[in-house]
Amino acid sequence: MADKANAQDRLDMIRHSMAHVMAEAVLEMFPGAQIAIGPSIEDGFYYDFDLPRPLTTDDLDEITERMKNIISQDKAFERKVVTRDEARALFADQKYKLELLEAIPEGEEVSIYNQGGFTDLCRGPHVKSTKELNKDSFKLLSIAGAYWRGKESNPMLTRIYGTAWSNPKELRLYLDHLEDIKKRDHRKLGQDLDLFSLHEEAGPGLVYWHPRGARIRLAIENFWREEHYKNGYEMVYTPHVGKAWLWETSGHLGFYKESMYPPMKMDSTDYYAKPMNCPFHIMIYQDTKHSYKDLPLRWCELGTVYRYEKAGSLHGLMRVRGFTQDDAHIFCTPEQMDAEILEVLRFSLYMLRSFGFSEIKAYLSTRPEKSVGEQERWDAATEALRKAIENEGLSYEVDEGGGAFYGPKIDLKIKDAIGREWQLSTVQFDFNLPERFKLTFTDSDGSEKRPYMIHRALLGSIERFFGVLVEHYAGAFPPWLAPEQVRLVPVTDQVTDYAKAVEARLRKEGFRVSCDFSSERMNAKIRASQMMKNPYCLILGEKERDAGTVSVRYRTGKQVNGVPLEDFIAELHDAVDKKTQI
Repeated sequence: MADKANAQDRLDMIRHSMAHVMAEAVLEMFPGAQIAIGPSIEDGFYYDFDLPRPLTTDDLDEITERMKNIISQDKAFERKVVTRDEARALFADQKYKLELLEAIPEGEEVSIYNQGGFTDLCRGPHVKSTKELNKDSFKLLSIAGAYWRGKESNPMLTRIYGTAWSNPKELRLYLDHLEDIKKRDHRKLGQDLDLFSLHEEAGPGLVYWHPRGARIRLAIENFWREEHYKNGYEMVYTPHVGKAWLWETSGHLGFYKESMYPPMKMDSTDYYAKPMNCPFHIMIYQDTKHSYKDLPLRWCELGTVYRYEKAGSLHGLMRVRGFTQDDAHIFCTPEQMDAEILEVLRFSLYMLRSFGFSEIKAYLSTRPEKSVGEQERWDAATEALRKAIENEGLSYEVDEGGGAFYGPKIDLKIKDAIGREWQLSTVQFDFNLPERFKLTFTDSDGSEKRPYMIHRALLGSIERFFGVLVEHYAGAFPPWLAPEQVRLVPVTDQVTDYAKAVEARLRKEGFRVSCDFSSERMNAKIRASQMMKNPYCLILGEKERDAGTVSVRYRTGKQVNGVPLEDFIAELHDAVDKKTQI
């Protein structure tokens, strides 16, 4: 473990040093340009610049050559502690550096790094010399815009991203990984497979589900609903808007207003589009008096919510402004808490594994400094979460003080087919909303007590989860999720009636099927089916018609001829029921 940490520290130094080399190269190209910040990041580095003109990919090539030349000069990275006045003099013509200098707390050391003629305000650390950087182990990747300090009111800077590794082999492996990510990009596959679209002109961050994508979404939601009923949940439906009073009481207008859509004036009252479902579930709870005998109450909803995400943060289905939350809230007594948490975690794991995710890790977030609720409640809730994680045998990390101000939580993160981690499920205690809304239940001794409230999402948002699925499977969904499970390819017009009969039979069995009656040649039809990543393509000729069989062409390229239709139907049912991949 120590060796791994040391290797990562070494990579971070290489990447940070590469960022300085890149800044020097850019200043060679654009004397007088303004430099901002240039940290190492996961798998690479970046630097932000205020430049006299936009950059092109040709500029990246020139910057790369200049960087290689700087590396070959064996320039030492020299650290020096300076006074604030000395730093101000050094960076007199660099306004962003001066601003960063002013942000350094009084009494804290101010350090700079020199490499040849380039000087930067920096804590470090760096490698000793540019000779420790390999000219063949880095690559500049992209150009992007970035607001200074992440604020839209600040100037837009030019950000150059790069990656750097210890040796050329590691770089090649990483670039291959990036190519795999590019091929799996849900935005591209969403278009290629006709699943969904986004229309900036009609509203950024709002998703349009096409028929093929809607088929997959329906399969996800139907499975979700069936499993929730099996696990003792009841479905609820709630409005899309609520009066300002609701959001004032919940605290959203106090803590979350910037991420909410502006109010709509109706009947002289402000209404807000809901950013979350929880206050609506609370309203249902308050509609009836509850006894301890009624609890636990498990209410779930596929509720569409609206959040005003900044335009620059929107990203395909992963970050949108309108999405359907896979949501549930559990109201229980303190005595029921341990059992409910254990069952929620078990249910979460079952759902994630059903969609093909086997590598799952838990993150336990504990009480932060600023929080609400009695310490004993926090301790009991945190221990219930911990026991549930350990009971399920999950590996986990503790994020000390990382919980929300209103309760501790578990986040479950999955690894996809190419090793990327995605946060999906969340189990979150809430000591705040029951207090704000004065929720009560009548206990066995006749006294009024506060219920425990647990927020719970299994998949996160349907849109984001769908994007993760598209990239995990690279669009080649298992049969139970595939928008089109079977494509029929009649070889000649003479088998049209047979093709229609097979199509009707498969539809009767509940399968998603289409028939290609176009005038294209058979091979072109098969190729078209393969391009859409359909699990099965059934080739139907006169031989198959006369024998009542089908020739099955699998998505993998394997083909089996002369399969009795009933045998194929049984095989497909088995694949769907077991949720297996072909």
